[in-house]
Amino acid sequence: MNRLVVHVLLTIALLANGELALDGQQIRPTEAQLKAAFLFNFGKYVTWPRITGDTFSICLLGQDPFGPVLDSIVAGEKLGGKPADVRRIRGAQEASTCQIVFISSSQESHLQSTLVELAKYPALTVSDIPDFVRRGGMIQFVDEDDRVRFIVNLSAAQKAGFVVSSELLKVAKYVQRESGPGGV
Repeated sequence: MNRLVVHVLLTIALLANGELALDGQQIRPTEAQLKAAFLFNFGKYVTWPRITGDTFSICLLGQDPFGPVLDSIVAGEKLGGKPADVRRIRGAQEASTCQIVFISSSQESHLQSTLVELAKYPALTVSDIPDFVRRGGMIQFVDEDDRVRFIVNLSAAQKAGFVVSSELLKVAKYVQRESGPGGV
């Protein structure tokens, strides 16, 4: 089993206070739990060109689909050698010290201008907005047979200076390697 998948499962098990392993019943994590666990673990499988600020910030832009789940996962953890935190931001201009920016579907109508603004910062962009990677985003969550998967726009990530681990790419549903429209 891929190390990333193991990390996501362990993160979810910890979130469930070990109930997944202890009570013998199949407890199915929610979509928000899975996406939050992936979002946190992306920080372990991507190398940033530089990390600004005193913390490793996972920022949520727009309506928060995770509630306290992401805060619980990140509490007390470190990423990139710095304490990890979760910040809710109101606009892309507040993302200068964010390492990961999750763009909520509530921001879909502003996506192009948001991605242009975020290109100024070393921020990994993630969203579940349809066609996110075709529109220039870096990682897009997709639902497949009641499973949370993701697509990586490797060319967009590399253009921003990120190094995406081969382990992360192995578990992606699809890796878009060429820049430009189409291909997913």
